[in-house]
Amino acid sequence: MIVDFTLNGETVSLEAAANETLLTMLRRNGVFGVKHGCETGECGACLVLVDGAPMTSCVMLAVQASGRAITTIEGIGGAQERGWRGSEPLHALQVSFIETGAIQCGYCTPGMILAATALLERIDRPTEAQVREALAGVLCRCTGYVKPVEAVLRAAAVLRGESVPPIGPVEAIPAPPDLFTRPGDGDDTILPETSGDSGTTSLRTRALPVMIVAPEVDTLHQVGKSSPKVDARKLVQGNPAFTDDIEHRGMLIGKLLLSPRPHALIKRIDASRARALPGVHAVLTHHDIPRVAYTTAGQSYPEPGPHDNYSLDYKVRFVGDRVAAVAAETEAIAQQALALIEVEYEDLPAIFDPRESMKPGAPILHDEPESWQIEDPQRNLAAVIEWEVGRVEDGFAQADRIFEATYYSPKVQQTPIEPHVVVTWWDEDDRLVIRTSTQVPFHARRILAPVLGLPEKRIRVIKPRIGGGFGVKQEVLLEDICAHLTIVTGRPVRLEYTRAEEFFASRSRHPMYLTLKTGVTNDGQIVANQLTSLSDTGATGGHAMTVAGNTGHKAMALYNAPNIKFHADVVYTNTPPSGAYRGYGVPQGFWALEPHIEWIAREMGFDPLEFRLKNAIKSGDEHPVSKAWSEGREGAPEYILSCGLEECIEQGAAAIGWADKFGNEDWHRVPGKPHLRRGIGVAAVMQGTAIPRLDMGAASIKINDDGSFNLLVGATDLGTGSDTVLTQMAAEVLGCTPDDFITYSSDTDFTPFDKGAYASSTTYISGRATVVAAERVAEQMRAVAAKMFNKDEDTTPVEPDDVVLHDRAAHAPDGRAISHREIALHSLHAEDQHQIMAVGSWVSPDSPPPFAAQYLTITLDTETGQITVDEMVMAVDGGVIINPVTASGQVEGGMVQALGYGHAEEMAFDAGGRMLNPRFGPYPIYRANEAPEMGVIFVETYEPTGPFGAKAVAEIPLDGAGPALANAVYDAVGVRILDAPLLPEKVWRALRAQASGADEREAAR
Repeated sequence: MIVDFTLNGETVSLEAAANETLLTMLRRNGVFGVKHGCETGECGACLVLVDGAPMTSCVMLAVQASGRAITTIEGIGGAQERGWRGSEPLHALQVSFIETGAIQCGYCTPGMILAATALLERIDRPTEAQVREALAGVLCRCTGYVKPVEAVLRAAAVLRGESVPPIGPVEAIPAPPDLFTRPGDGDDTILPETSGDSGTTSLRTRALPVMIVAPEVDTLHQVGKSSPKVDARKLVQGNPAFTDDIEHRGMLIGKLLLSPRPHALIKRIDASRARALPGVHAVLTHHDIPRVAYTTAGQSYPEPGPHDNYSLDYKVRFVGDRVAAVAAETEAIAQQALALIEVEYEDLPAIFDPRESMKPGAPILHDEPESWQIEDPQRNLAAVIEWEVGRVEDGFAQADRIFEATYYSPKVQQTPIEPHVVVTWWDEDDRLVIRTSTQVPFHARRILAPVLGLPEKRIRVIKPRIGGGFGVKQEVLLEDICAHLTIVTGRPVRLEYTRAEEFFASRSRHPMYLTLKTGVTNDGQIVANQLTSLSDTGATGGHAMTVAGNTGHKAMALYNAPNIKFHADVVYTNTPPSGAYRGYGVPQGFWALEPHIEWIAREMGFDPLEFRLKNAIKSGDEHPVSKAWSEGREGAPEYILSCGLEECIEQGAAAIGWADKFGNEDWHRVPGKPHLRRGIGVAAVMQGTAIPRLDMGAASIKINDDGSFNLLVGATDLGTGSDTVLTQMAAEVLGCTPDDFITYSSDTDFTPFDKGAYASSTTYISGRATVVAAERVAEQMRAVAAKMFNKDEDTTPVEPDDVVLHDRAAHAPDGRAISHREIALHSLHAEDQHQIMAVGSWVSPDSPPPFAAQYLTITLDTETGQITVDEMVMAVDGGVIINPVTASGQVEGGMVQALGYGHAEEMAFDAGGRMLNPRFGPYPIYRANEAPEMGVIFVETYEPTGPFGAKAVAEIPLDGAGPALANAVYDAVGVRILDAPLLPEKVWRALRAQASGADEREAAR
């Protein structure tokens, strides 16, 4: 049928099937600013304006647009003018989103801008609450909503004709000299008060972090500045930037048949009826492709984990495992074909509880002979890690008190708003092109080559813009099947997960049982610390060893006890595979460690902050675990050269008002509401920066005729702003601005190698590589400039080392200057012609940890168990912050993500291993109107091994909010709940058990 409607001000007539959604019709016709994030209207990525009202196009039939006015992001601002895109004016909202750093991955940005457009059409002076309500229909996993809210309020002011202040960081005032005073003596004014339009004092609308600046950055011009993201303009305009924003003539649609059984052999599979269906071009089963064992974990060679995956297998090991794949002309035909595949299963006993996996007689998940690097397949043991520093038994003998408890961290999903999606095709040179939403393009190419039976040189992996990753895209997940379908059909193929498939057929965080045993002397010294972990890797074990190892390596290093021991068993279960998730095992460790430390401090009468600082690792200390373990390789001593943890604890405490609240019974009570209790919680955390002596990054830079530069990096920007911060570092060295760069990342044909976006390594490793390349280019430019200066025989000779690059020019000591353009033209066209360019690579021997202190306050309803998180503040030592706005956005988004797993998120399964909540809503992630007030403080230290003194920021925000929440509940009502998440019914049961004297943990389950 033909649908006649108005699209962005133009009358159009588009063909649509009767059951086709508006989202599908728009994207099929090249309107790529409308995104697919779910099929139920709950994420808002597909939001459009229908006659000015926000509506989700994934649940609206195309025919319902008939006679209506549809506005997409392409119709906002000047995009509809269809002129040269660089000349198009932007809407005030688009400008504000760029200025405030409200864009991270950018996938949800069009939906947010459209929702805000509708709001500002109705209300020209919205309150913050109204803005949050308007944005609540658009989920964002990256930002924490602080900066998008600030962007809307800022745009509203601009549209009212008001002036707005420029974006720039604010330095903090000093912390109170005596932090550990009791109520009435403290000072909680560390964060300047900011009043929103609602007239109430709030941290919510603060788009900028508080900065305590390292003195070493005072002379820098680009580093340390809140430069707009280099790709911000295309993202606010909704330009085609993401994997699926592409059209190919003759492209087929791929779909997967997934197992309904948790553990079974495929006794018979008959695809003949599916193959006979008109419009079907391929049906693949395990009979049709080579059986090659591989790991899906995108890690450096040689990959350390089990190689226990097969593109298609004769055995299924979880509900959602692959059974067959189809490529067809349309999605409807592909779905029909899947229904025609006949499968006969032989059910096998299944294991869902990791505590049952190693018991005698347990069913074996991986009894196939081809899999390798499994620790003990007969016991379902994917990996074992054990190390010891000192002798913990001696430490326990010295202790005056020993504390032991078992904690549980659940299975949670990363939920990037862009699901996994891949497009594959043969290029004109008969090479396989894989365009994919991946964090690890170079690892993906290497891992896929033997699986596909092609040499690496015949595979090109392109990483476009990624719509969020958080570790789940550090996985070679769909690329193999999509490529197999292209290989057998010779046609381009597109394969994308639905939201439900993203939940139960991709990857998730490893659930862990963690038993901590700690010995403490009466004077408050931790003399022994032992962590025993049981980690559930699910049906496959790609990240089994490294995630569990990271739990011990990072969490057990924070408190520098003389005797530390760690043991982890990583076991298989018939549940969806676990994988990489932002924080990579460390959040699980701190979920146990920080409530444990709080418990010890309160039981022994120590001030919680003083107790932490007394035992915490300090600058100059040897990293206590560095010699014991390093990603499964032999360790080597590493020393802490920068540590701002003490000041983080002090600054965060002052910002949250710790001195006025902790121990203050009046504050804990809510006047007139005896059923409500307030609580305050803290967690001290540390993370890592890159994997030392293993992972490498590289960058290349060349100068163009006009004095601009091409920066090519293999690093993968998944919303972190890495393209921008790498550009800022290069601009600092070359004496220009980020606007002088064309930055291109992650194409295995054109960009240098990089291990990818994981392990908090991009700024540190890829940044150092970029600086090395820039320094080599600068050296060449200075040499050319010196020759040009010396043509004037009447002046003092100039040596290359005398030349200084700044303000887009080379400057001689006598004041003469030659522009970058003149240097480029001279070197390319005039004398001693050559291309000024260089490549830089970097592998670090060090892994300097960032540190942070997480604080939050809550209000708890004792009648229902409901927790409301009121404020969160995180003070972070990430070294020198290259870009404060993008870095603070990472912290804000990470805090909310971490709060989600501590407070509400959990993948739930029925008795047969089927996920019960594979959609947004039943699986709750925070919305804009639910997120608490937040503040970010950067305590800059200068890390001598990092580029410009930088360390990592991206993962550490995931470590603190969960345990700080548990500690706040403990503070509010005296109940320790050891199993995340802290759901209302769990809290309610624990409170009832406390009142009756029963075991709180058992009651809270």
